[in-house]
Amino acid sequence: MVDLQYDAGTDVLAIRSCYNSDGKDLIAIAGENSIEVLQCSSSELSSLAFFNLGLRTTAIAWSPRSVSPDVSDDWLVELVISTHDFGLHLLTKSEDSPERIISFGGGLTGHHGRINDITFVGGQDDNARHVATVSDDRNLIVWDLRPKSGAENDAFLTSSVSSTKSSPPTALVISFAYPLCSISSHESSSKEFIVSDSRGSVFVVDWRKDPLENEEEAVTHQNFIELVHPRSLADSVSNIPSCLSGYASWHANNPNIIGAVFGSEFALWDLTQLKGGKPFGTGSCLLESANRFRWCPSYPEFFAIASSVTSKGAVIVINSVNHWQTPANPITIELRPHRVTDFDWLATQGVPRITAAVGRKVYVFPINMD
Repeated sequence: MVDLQYDAGTDVLAIRSCYNSDGKDLIAIAGENSIEVLQCSSSELSSLAFFNLGLRTTAIAWSPRSVSPDVSDDWLVELVISTHDFGLHLLTKSEDSPERIISFGGGLTGHHGRINDITFVGGQDDNARHVATVSDDRNLIVWDLRPKSGAENDAFLTSSVSSTKSSPPTALVISFAYPLCSISSHESSSKEFIVSDSRGSVFVVDWRKDPLENEEEAVTHQNFIELVHPRSLADSVSNIPSCLSGYASWHANNPNIIGAVFGSEFALWDLTQLKGGKPFGTGSCLLESANRFRWCPSYPEFFAIASSVTSKGAVIVINSVNHWQTPANPITIELRPHRVTDFDWLATQGVPRITAAVGRKVYVFPINMD
């Protein structure tokens, strides 16, 4: 089943593959104190960049500016990552420049809780300028990485971490009632995110719309659409003990379709048929305390779910939005006591493939499409 393996030499805490059309063979993995970028060929996983942070990574996002060496000699690796000290870091490496680390977002200007997820904005224009983060502190923050044009802005993009000439990113804060678990953007829109919280809700947020533009919108919060996972919401209201770590994701081709997982159930919503925010489909994901839901970028009808806490070993469950009522297909990577720390789809064409972190190893393997 497994196509490729890579031994990172340290426990892999997070993994994200690059979905950019020019960087589909790139994978970022987080070790105990570092970030490594791998290039995935048909026969091997090879190291392309290594960033020694000295900090534990909690989330990774690929910049839309990233380009693979297989696409251009003028290649670029660019990531934003969060660390356990609530800080953010812009990581870059290019064909003619070594690894650079630029830190921002710490202290009084940023989050005051664990940062759980990161995404760049969607859309096609200037989509590498803004990056959004969500945290246990109940805040969504949208960061402008290029708040000023000209020399100061260029200094931030090219400076070292110790530079005093750079113009730091500015922050727009949107507060929620409960800790936030995930955030996702869509290439069709530069103004919307979907955000999941720990209580069982998913929000479609128009971050560019000011809710205080008029009094009516300030009261009704018209820049939010709330979707609810009924069972998780009921459990939280009833104080039923449960491990809620919601994770929501946007269908790659259809921005009206949203999927999420809460606990042991997944849910699917269609924004054209809201029905009071209730999902059109729910089902068992065959795992307890599932904490990852990802749509396949190359075959968007497929989605995958994983849990970092499972009695079944390192298992990823595959399902289809077209056949969500049929039993899901579990894929066992390793038996107990191994577990999937994190996973992602590869955006390469052909048979869909998944990359998964299990202990110190990174696996790449295809899925059965039958």
